[in-house]
Amino acid sequence: MDQLAVALTADGPRLTREPLARNGMPGVLVRTELMGVCRSDLKEITGVRGGPSQFGHELVGVVEDGVLPVGTRVCLDPNVPVRRGSGFARELWLSGTEEDLVRALPLAPEGIDARTLVFAEPAACAAHCVAMAERHAGALPRAVTVLGAGMAGVLIAGLADLAGAEVALRNRGRDRLDFLAERGVLPAAVGRDVPPDSQDVVVVATSFVFPDLLRDALDLVRPGGVVMLYGGTAAGDRLPDLDCDLDTVRRRESAWMAGWRGKPVVVGGSYGTGPADFPRALSALSGGLAVEPLVTGEVALADLPEELRRLTAERVLGKVLVRP
Repeated sequence: MDQLAVALTADGPRLTREPLARNGMPGVLVRTELMGVCRSDLKEITGVRGGPSQFGHELVGVVEDGVLPVGTRVCLDPNVPVRRGSGFARELWLSGTEEDLVRALPLAPEGIDARTLVFAEPAACAAHCVAMAERHAGALPRAVTVLGAGMAGVLIAGLADLAGAEVALRNRGRDRLDFLAERGVLPAAVGRDVPPDSQDVVVVATSFVFPDLLRDALDLVRPGGVVMLYGGTAAGDRLPDLDCDLDTVRRRESAWMAGWRGKPVVVGGSYGTGPADFPRALSALSGGLAVEPLVTGEVALADLPEELRRLTAERVLGKVLVRP
């Protein structure tokens, strides 16, 4: 039987119907239950995302064949080096060492709706950011501001709140904050005033680390506090008057001591996920981290190419899910 999938081609996203390719290596066949569209998928489509392709990586599914037990419910960690095609598919074949396959397919708890579990990967990335902020700060931060109220910023703010921090969430446009307030997501954090030089950690969680937002973060952080680079950076990115190679710090997850207008600051990076992040994210999702109110639409897999073109052309709030 031909495999129905959406692949990213030179002409953009395209629906394909081809036999499922198995390359003879040990592998796992996953039947997808539900997929999510990530901001990085849209970056890949428009050609502004660096690094290896991760097209179609937010998903929850069930193992149908291979080296993992049949019937096991799994999510996908796209940062583990296994071979796979687009995750926007009815079935997904992954190949690699058995150890890597186990790491790439974190177990998903039973009894939790797929509309919650599909957030496992972005929540794991957010959990990693919170963990790296704690590492760079040397202690659990008490006051945290997140700049950027997109999906990443909301999840980072939610996990920092669960960790016991006093969290503020800010955004350049008012529409995202109104969207969150209307849906009851982080109502206490939306619109909270934050004075300069007061925050233990400020996370730049916008799609890219824009210079004006980085300046805002540096102004808000207290002396000796941490500015976290979570949004995208490119080789050679720098901010005048800040002695820091932003892309290197983010990708290497360094903690760089710098000065900003006479104030000592730490510039830290968060990139990808680590072994503890999926369990932490899944625990938060099963423990009440509010994500379903963030869902604003569902489409069938066959209709996804057209939906992806719309999402790259319009400003869309919330998460769009894909049914196989």
